[in-house]
Amino acid sequence: MVTMKPLPSVVDFSKLFKTMISMKHYSAVLSLLRQMRKLGIPINGFILNSVINSYCLMHRADFGFSVLPIYLKNGIPFDNVTFTTLIRGIFAENKVNDAVELFEKLVREKICEPDEIMYATVMNGLSKRGHTQKTLGLLRLMEQGNTEPNIYNYSIVIDALCKDGNLDAAINILNEMKQKDIYPNIVTYNSIIDGLCKLGQWEKVTTLFSEMVNLNMYPDVRIFTILIDGLCKEGKVEDAEEVMKHMVEKGVEPNVITYNVIMDGYCLRGQLDRARRIFDILIDKDIEPDIFSYNILINGYCKKKKVDEAMQLFFEISQKGSKPDIVTYNTILQGLFEVGRTGDAKQIYAEMLSAGTKPDIYSHVTLLNGYYKYGLVGEAMALFNKLERNKEYTNIAFYNVVINGLCKNGKLNEAHAVFKKLFFIGLLPDVRTYTVMINGFCLEGLFDEAKYILRKMEDNGCSPDNVTYNVIVQGFLRCNKISEMASFMKEMDGRGFSFDAMLSQKEDGCVAGFLEECLNVGLNFILSAEEEEIAGFNFHW
Repeated sequence: MVTMKPLPSVVDFSKLFKTMISMKHYSAVLSLLRQMRKLGIPINGFILNSVINSYCLMHRADFGFSVLPIYLKNGIPFDNVTFTTLIRGIFAENKVNDAVELFEKLVREKICEPDEIMYATVMNGLSKRGHTQKTLGLLRLMEQGNTEPNIYNYSIVIDALCKDGNLDAAINILNEMKQKDIYPNIVTYNSIIDGLCKLGQWEKVTTLFSEMVNLNMYPDVRIFTILIDGLCKEGKVEDAEEVMKHMVEKGVEPNVITYNVIMDGYCLRGQLDRARRIFDILIDKDIEPDIFSYNILINGYCKKKKVDEAMQLFFEISQKGSKPDIVTYNTILQGLFEVGRTGDAKQIYAEMLSAGTKPDIYSHVTLLNGYYKYGLVGEAMALFNKLERNKEYTNIAFYNVVINGLCKNGKLNEAHAVFKKLFFIGLLPDVRTYTVMINGFCLEGLFDEAKYILRKMEDNGCSPDNVTYNVIVQGFLRCNKISEMASFMKEMDGRGFSFDAMLSQKEDGCVAGFLEECLNVGLNFILSAEEEEIAGFNFHW
């Protein structure tokens, strides 16, 4: 365009900028501006705002500020769009304080008068990042100032309050709106109905549905799906299906998300035949199942240990021209290990790598747990060493899996070596780490070492919890070390913990004998004739 004779008008150039942004050709926008300035072609505020928007969409709001001097040089005034675009760009980079600081500076120095859109941009940026009270504060600031809040401003606040579970405050804001003759739109109702469904307040949901109909605003597929999701999460899947039938009767077609929600509801109840029926209806309606559809069913089958059916769906994904995602792979891996199909799990993991899907921490934890569960310690340690060399997932939770797996496979020395290494690599063991190590020593009858670790964890500022004490007490019980066990039970009780007698089969068989032996060795501080002493201990048999 810059070489055409005569040159297109500034309006034509503006249209071109708009088109390029819609096509996401942001670099081309910047290049065109440079050419226009070089050739002395007139520019306007719309073009410069488009350039700032391009920088912001490239997550370079800082470069967007470099455009501001061009306004001044060309005598083009800043407008609200200019600064609203910059604020939105700064929020997109999660620089919340910078965005708020810019907004406050605009107001304080009266650079421009914020309009409803600028307020909505700041409010939306804050609410999406959990700053609900600040969002509400901006609404109150608008009400006190010259800018009247509109439905969008109110809806942002209502949505934030609903997401926080503060439905009473959200409904109060809704009533405030109505008193000002600002009526809710479909977005407002979406937020409140979603919040009410999550709290199971179905009567209020029904009231809002009636209110919408009275306003000639019939619920759309999103609202129906929110309602269906709420019912499914409460286990009322049949009711959810009735709602879906009702929406179809009213001319609102369910989408793939609607069907997924009902499938998930049936899977959560273990009713896989019904979930599969919904999946088949979805296909009969010529609605393409998405990866979530497959993941829901695959997860349902795996939880019921119907791994063959899950694998059939897994292979169907590729046959349909789609690709399994990381959730699909993790679910299948977990399912295969649950039924002992370690060879198939290894093969799926290899396919995952060859398909270019990067494993996440859940993938590797699933593999490690599976290997350790079936005694494949060599494979587990090979994977662990590889991940450790690559510095992947080297957090304490990851090491806990390894230490626990080694202990359960009788590799106490190796587990202890990994445990001791934590201090050298700068990782602090947590209560789970210590408990696993204590359990490992107890299983081997090494109670002095177990007690040493218990005291060491307290010295290191990590307090034992109920599980820690139960592990060591049950270890003493298993080896009939009644005096030591009683001592720790007294310590437990002093700390407000209770003994959990959900023991192994061997331990269950000796509970009565344990009580008798307590009396025989004269442990009067446990079994006293005085009721208050007996009541002082929290036995959970």
